[in-house]
Amino acid sequence: MTIAARPLDPDAIIGILGGGQLGRMLALSAASLGLKCHVLCPEPLSCAFDVVRRVTEADYVDKSALDRFADDVDVVTYEFENVPAETATFLAARKPVLPDPQVLATTQDRLVEKSWITSLGIATAPFAPVGSLKELAPALAAIGRPAVLKTRRFGYDGKGQATIRTGDDAEAAWQEIGAQPAILEAFIPFEREISVVVARSIDGETLCFDVAENEHRDHILKVSRVPAAVPAALADEARGIATRIAEAFDYVGVLAVEMFVVADGAAPAVMVNEIAPRVHNSGHWTLDGCSVSQFEQHIRAVAGWPLATPVRRGRAEMVNLIGAEVEAVDKWLTVPGASVHLYGKPAVRDGRKMGHVTQVFEE
Repeated sequence: MTIAARPLDPDAIIGILGGGQLGRMLALSAASLGLKCHVLCPEPLSCAFDVVRRVTEADYVDKSALDRFADDVDVVTYEFENVPAETATFLAARKPVLPDPQVLATTQDRLVEKSWITSLGIATAPFAPVGSLKELAPALAAIGRPAVLKTRRFGYDGKGQATIRTGDDAEAAWQEIGAQPAILEAFIPFEREISVVVARSIDGETLCFDVAENEHRDHILKVSRVPAAVPAALADEARGIATRIAEAFDYVGVLAVEMFVVADGAAPAVMVNEIAPRVHNSGHWTLDGCSVSQFEQHIRAVAGWPLATPVRRGRAEMVNLIGAEVEAVDKWLTVPGASVHLYGKPAVRDGRKMGHVTQVFEE
């Protein structure tokens, strides 16, 4: 049984599964609207703990802790897609969970997600399932090289994937990803990477933020620039695809759709890479560069409140501070117009997102 949501009253409590920087920024946006948050997360010293009303430090499968958590909140949402779908389903029998737990079940498995996207008639890279090493050779024969072998579950920021080029040892790639169920995707020679952050309300209203152009380094997002340097017709197509996905999911909240821009004859075309059923790193620019942030928009949606119409304030550029880069944050603190956001994480590690900086320029 899934309990239906209704509009929250001011001073209600939103439960957030996950205690990272996305949960932190969601909670800060909720506070600006007079709403409180309760975070459940197994990791001690999670950075969202610092800014919320209440914390439950417990495993996502601790049913006793989940029951206590559900008793204290009015609605539940999540900040990342690797929360067990079973956890969301367990909570949905007690309190409204938005987005719907079925969205988690779809997007947690790359093969299921890709199959679902293609069922909507939306283009993706050619792909094939690889359930064992024995299945890898025929998949490579069908997809060709170069190709990218990815774990079906629990991969992000380049983790859980290996590229197989001409002459590479396919078995070594299989071992590199942990010899676990995978999907093989054709390598796409894209012109650029873009993303669309879209919000959908309980009433079915759908609004998109401007298309972002994304630059990755070592498989981690480094810079997002808005608006993306793409033709207006292609930006409209990208927003249309994100809207179709949100509507097909009957989604409530904010989601991001990552896409490749590829050459297609005389005109470029878009191809969906991944769906993130949550607020997204490429939408962080909205905190300073838009009339409403992706975080506030998500809170509005799961609270059952009207969405705000996003109005961009100018050209925006968001730069992630990754690992030890945060130790040189002083240089950003003296840049006129730069907005610095630090996440309060207690330890610096290579590849860890420690904060971000946004600059907004006149167009």
